[in-house]
Amino acid sequence: MVIPLQGPAGLFGPSCEAIAQLAAHELNREGGVLGREVTLQVLDGGADPALVAAELAALVESGRVDAVSGWHISSVRNALAPVVADRVPYAYTSLYEGGERRPGIFCTGETPRVQIEPALRWLRDNLGVRRWFVVGDDYVWPHVSTAAVRRFAHELDLRIAGEAFVGLGAGDMDRLIRQVEVADCDGVLMLLVGQDAVEFNRRFGGRGLHERLLRYSPLMEENMLLASGCAGTRNLFVSAAYFRSLVNADAMDLIGRYVGLHGAGAPTLNNAAESCYEGLHALAGLARRAGSAELPELNAAVDGVAYHGPRGTVEFRGQQASQRVHLAVADGYDFDVITRL
Repeated sequence: MVIPLQGPAGLFGPSCEAIAQLAAHELNREGGVLGREVTLQVLDGGADPALVAAELAALVESGRVDAVSGWHISSVRNALAPVVADRVPYAYTSLYEGGERRPGIFCTGETPRVQIEPALRWLRDNLGVRRWFVVGDDYVWPHVSTAAVRRFAHELDLRIAGEAFVGLGAGDMDRLIRQVEVADCDGVLMLLVGQDAVEFNRRFGGRGLHERLLRYSPLMEENMLLASGCAGTRNLFVSAAYFRSLVNADAMDLIGRYVGLHGAGAPTLNNAAESCYEGLHALAGLARRAGSAELPELNAAVDGVAYHGPRGTVEFRGQQASQRVHLAVADGYDFDVITRL
């Protein structure tokens, strides 16, 4: 499990690790994967991507891992892909920019076409937001997603009033806020990770910009709400395939099992963490369908694999999972789910 234990996304790393333990516990209670016990080894996906890749390479070459999964940013995924190529399966769980086609990488997260485009459409139709300013971290996910947003803007008759990017974990958020303040926009589309989004939210709220500008993000979870503070999350909309506040039997049952294993003081359950749960169950379902944990058989079997869980029914179309996405608005330290997109 490659999950962030430091850096901007480190604030939800403990949640990722805790729910991965729940997934392994459940799989082992059902007899493991093809009769083999599931054990987890955590690598720090918040470290430098080259270092993470070197650590994983040593484990793969020594035969100590049979599969790779976890939430981490796309820069880390691109560093890990050559390490696992033609060796072990890799279930990448984070929302990402889309377009991954390398064999053996199975993507269970949301992509811009199913997550961002319908959210922009809903916000246009229901709240009249047509002019957007894009802020993001300076790496592959925000840049490629912004290119997709430009296409969506053309399709939806929206306007991009400006774009600005900052260094991951070291950006000048005050500069971003100044650019937003003078932009001719109705809304701010945030492509910021973890603590970077928190710092932006705090400054945004402190300047009172929520009174005239809406924010929308495809990456905002409950730890980030808590860290941002109530004053920093007003008029903030988020789309995701999972929210802790989803009111359905599967989502509520997951919370019960999670608290049952870890207690009421467990790290906050959220979208990023729940994606790690999805990744392990996706690998298990794929292995069951293929009747093997070997990569060639998994590659041949992935198209059409489906399973049911907290996100509802998830089905693979090629290497990419298809799933339901919801739109929510921040309400203090939780999300009020508005609609299914």
